[in-house]
Amino acid sequence: MASCLLEVRDLRYERSRTDAGDAFVLEVDELELQAGEAIGIVGPSGCGKSTLVDLLALLRRPASVGRFRLLDEDLASLWKRNALDACTLLRAVHIGVVLQTGGLLPSLSARENILLPQRLQGRLDLDWLDTLLRMLDLKGLDRRLPAQLSIGQRQRVAVARALAHRPALVLADEPTASLGVEHAPAALDLLLRLAADSGAAVLVVSHDIPLLESRRVPMRRCAWQGGAVRLEAAT
Repeated sequence: MASCLLEVRDLRYERSRTDAGDAFVLEVDELELQAGEAIGIVGPSGCGKSTLVDLLALLRRPASVGRFRLLDEDLASLWKRNALDACTLLRAVHIGVVLQTGGLLPSLSARENILLPQRLQGRLDLDWLDTLLRMLDLKGLDRRLPAQLSIGQRQRVAVARALAHRPALVLADEPTASLGVEHAPAALDLLLRLAADSGAAVLVVSHDIPLLESRRVPMRRCAWQGGAVRLEAAT
């Protein structure tokens, strides 16, 4: 039986009203991911899908949380103790994030961007790097700077970087949005396959419901309910 890799219970995030916008509340009653499992998060723009990714990536602090565990780590306790360094270390070791914009460092080549997570941990795995370059069709492009790559190529580099340190949890925020209908299916297939090969769980935020359905990725919806956004229960 697959082990529970991520477990969230009774999480609430609050953003106060500012000059730039209204107050915002996101609530997650429960969310679980098993090792090797994939799940899609869907919903309209502005409903908190990217905020959920930030929370799971330990980039935002929840206002309250009943249970929040990744592997054997009690993240709820870390937040309560304000253990920010421990959160940063856990993110660096166990979490890979694919941003909508790619988020590549412009002064580093594609190869160095991909290797960055490995270098930060002091353990290079060039065989895995070569596998990622081959599987993501980046061979021969890895010495180029991000500005010398197409949008789709940059996004594939971002996927490779997220997987480079073999994280336990991969969080992908609209990873195929910039790839177009021709390349998006193959890119999602590779993300799911590479993550499965490395034993990672994957959470994919996407507007492309038909694509997730075609890959049989179970989905959970973020929706407005009573003045707050809630992650709807699993069906």
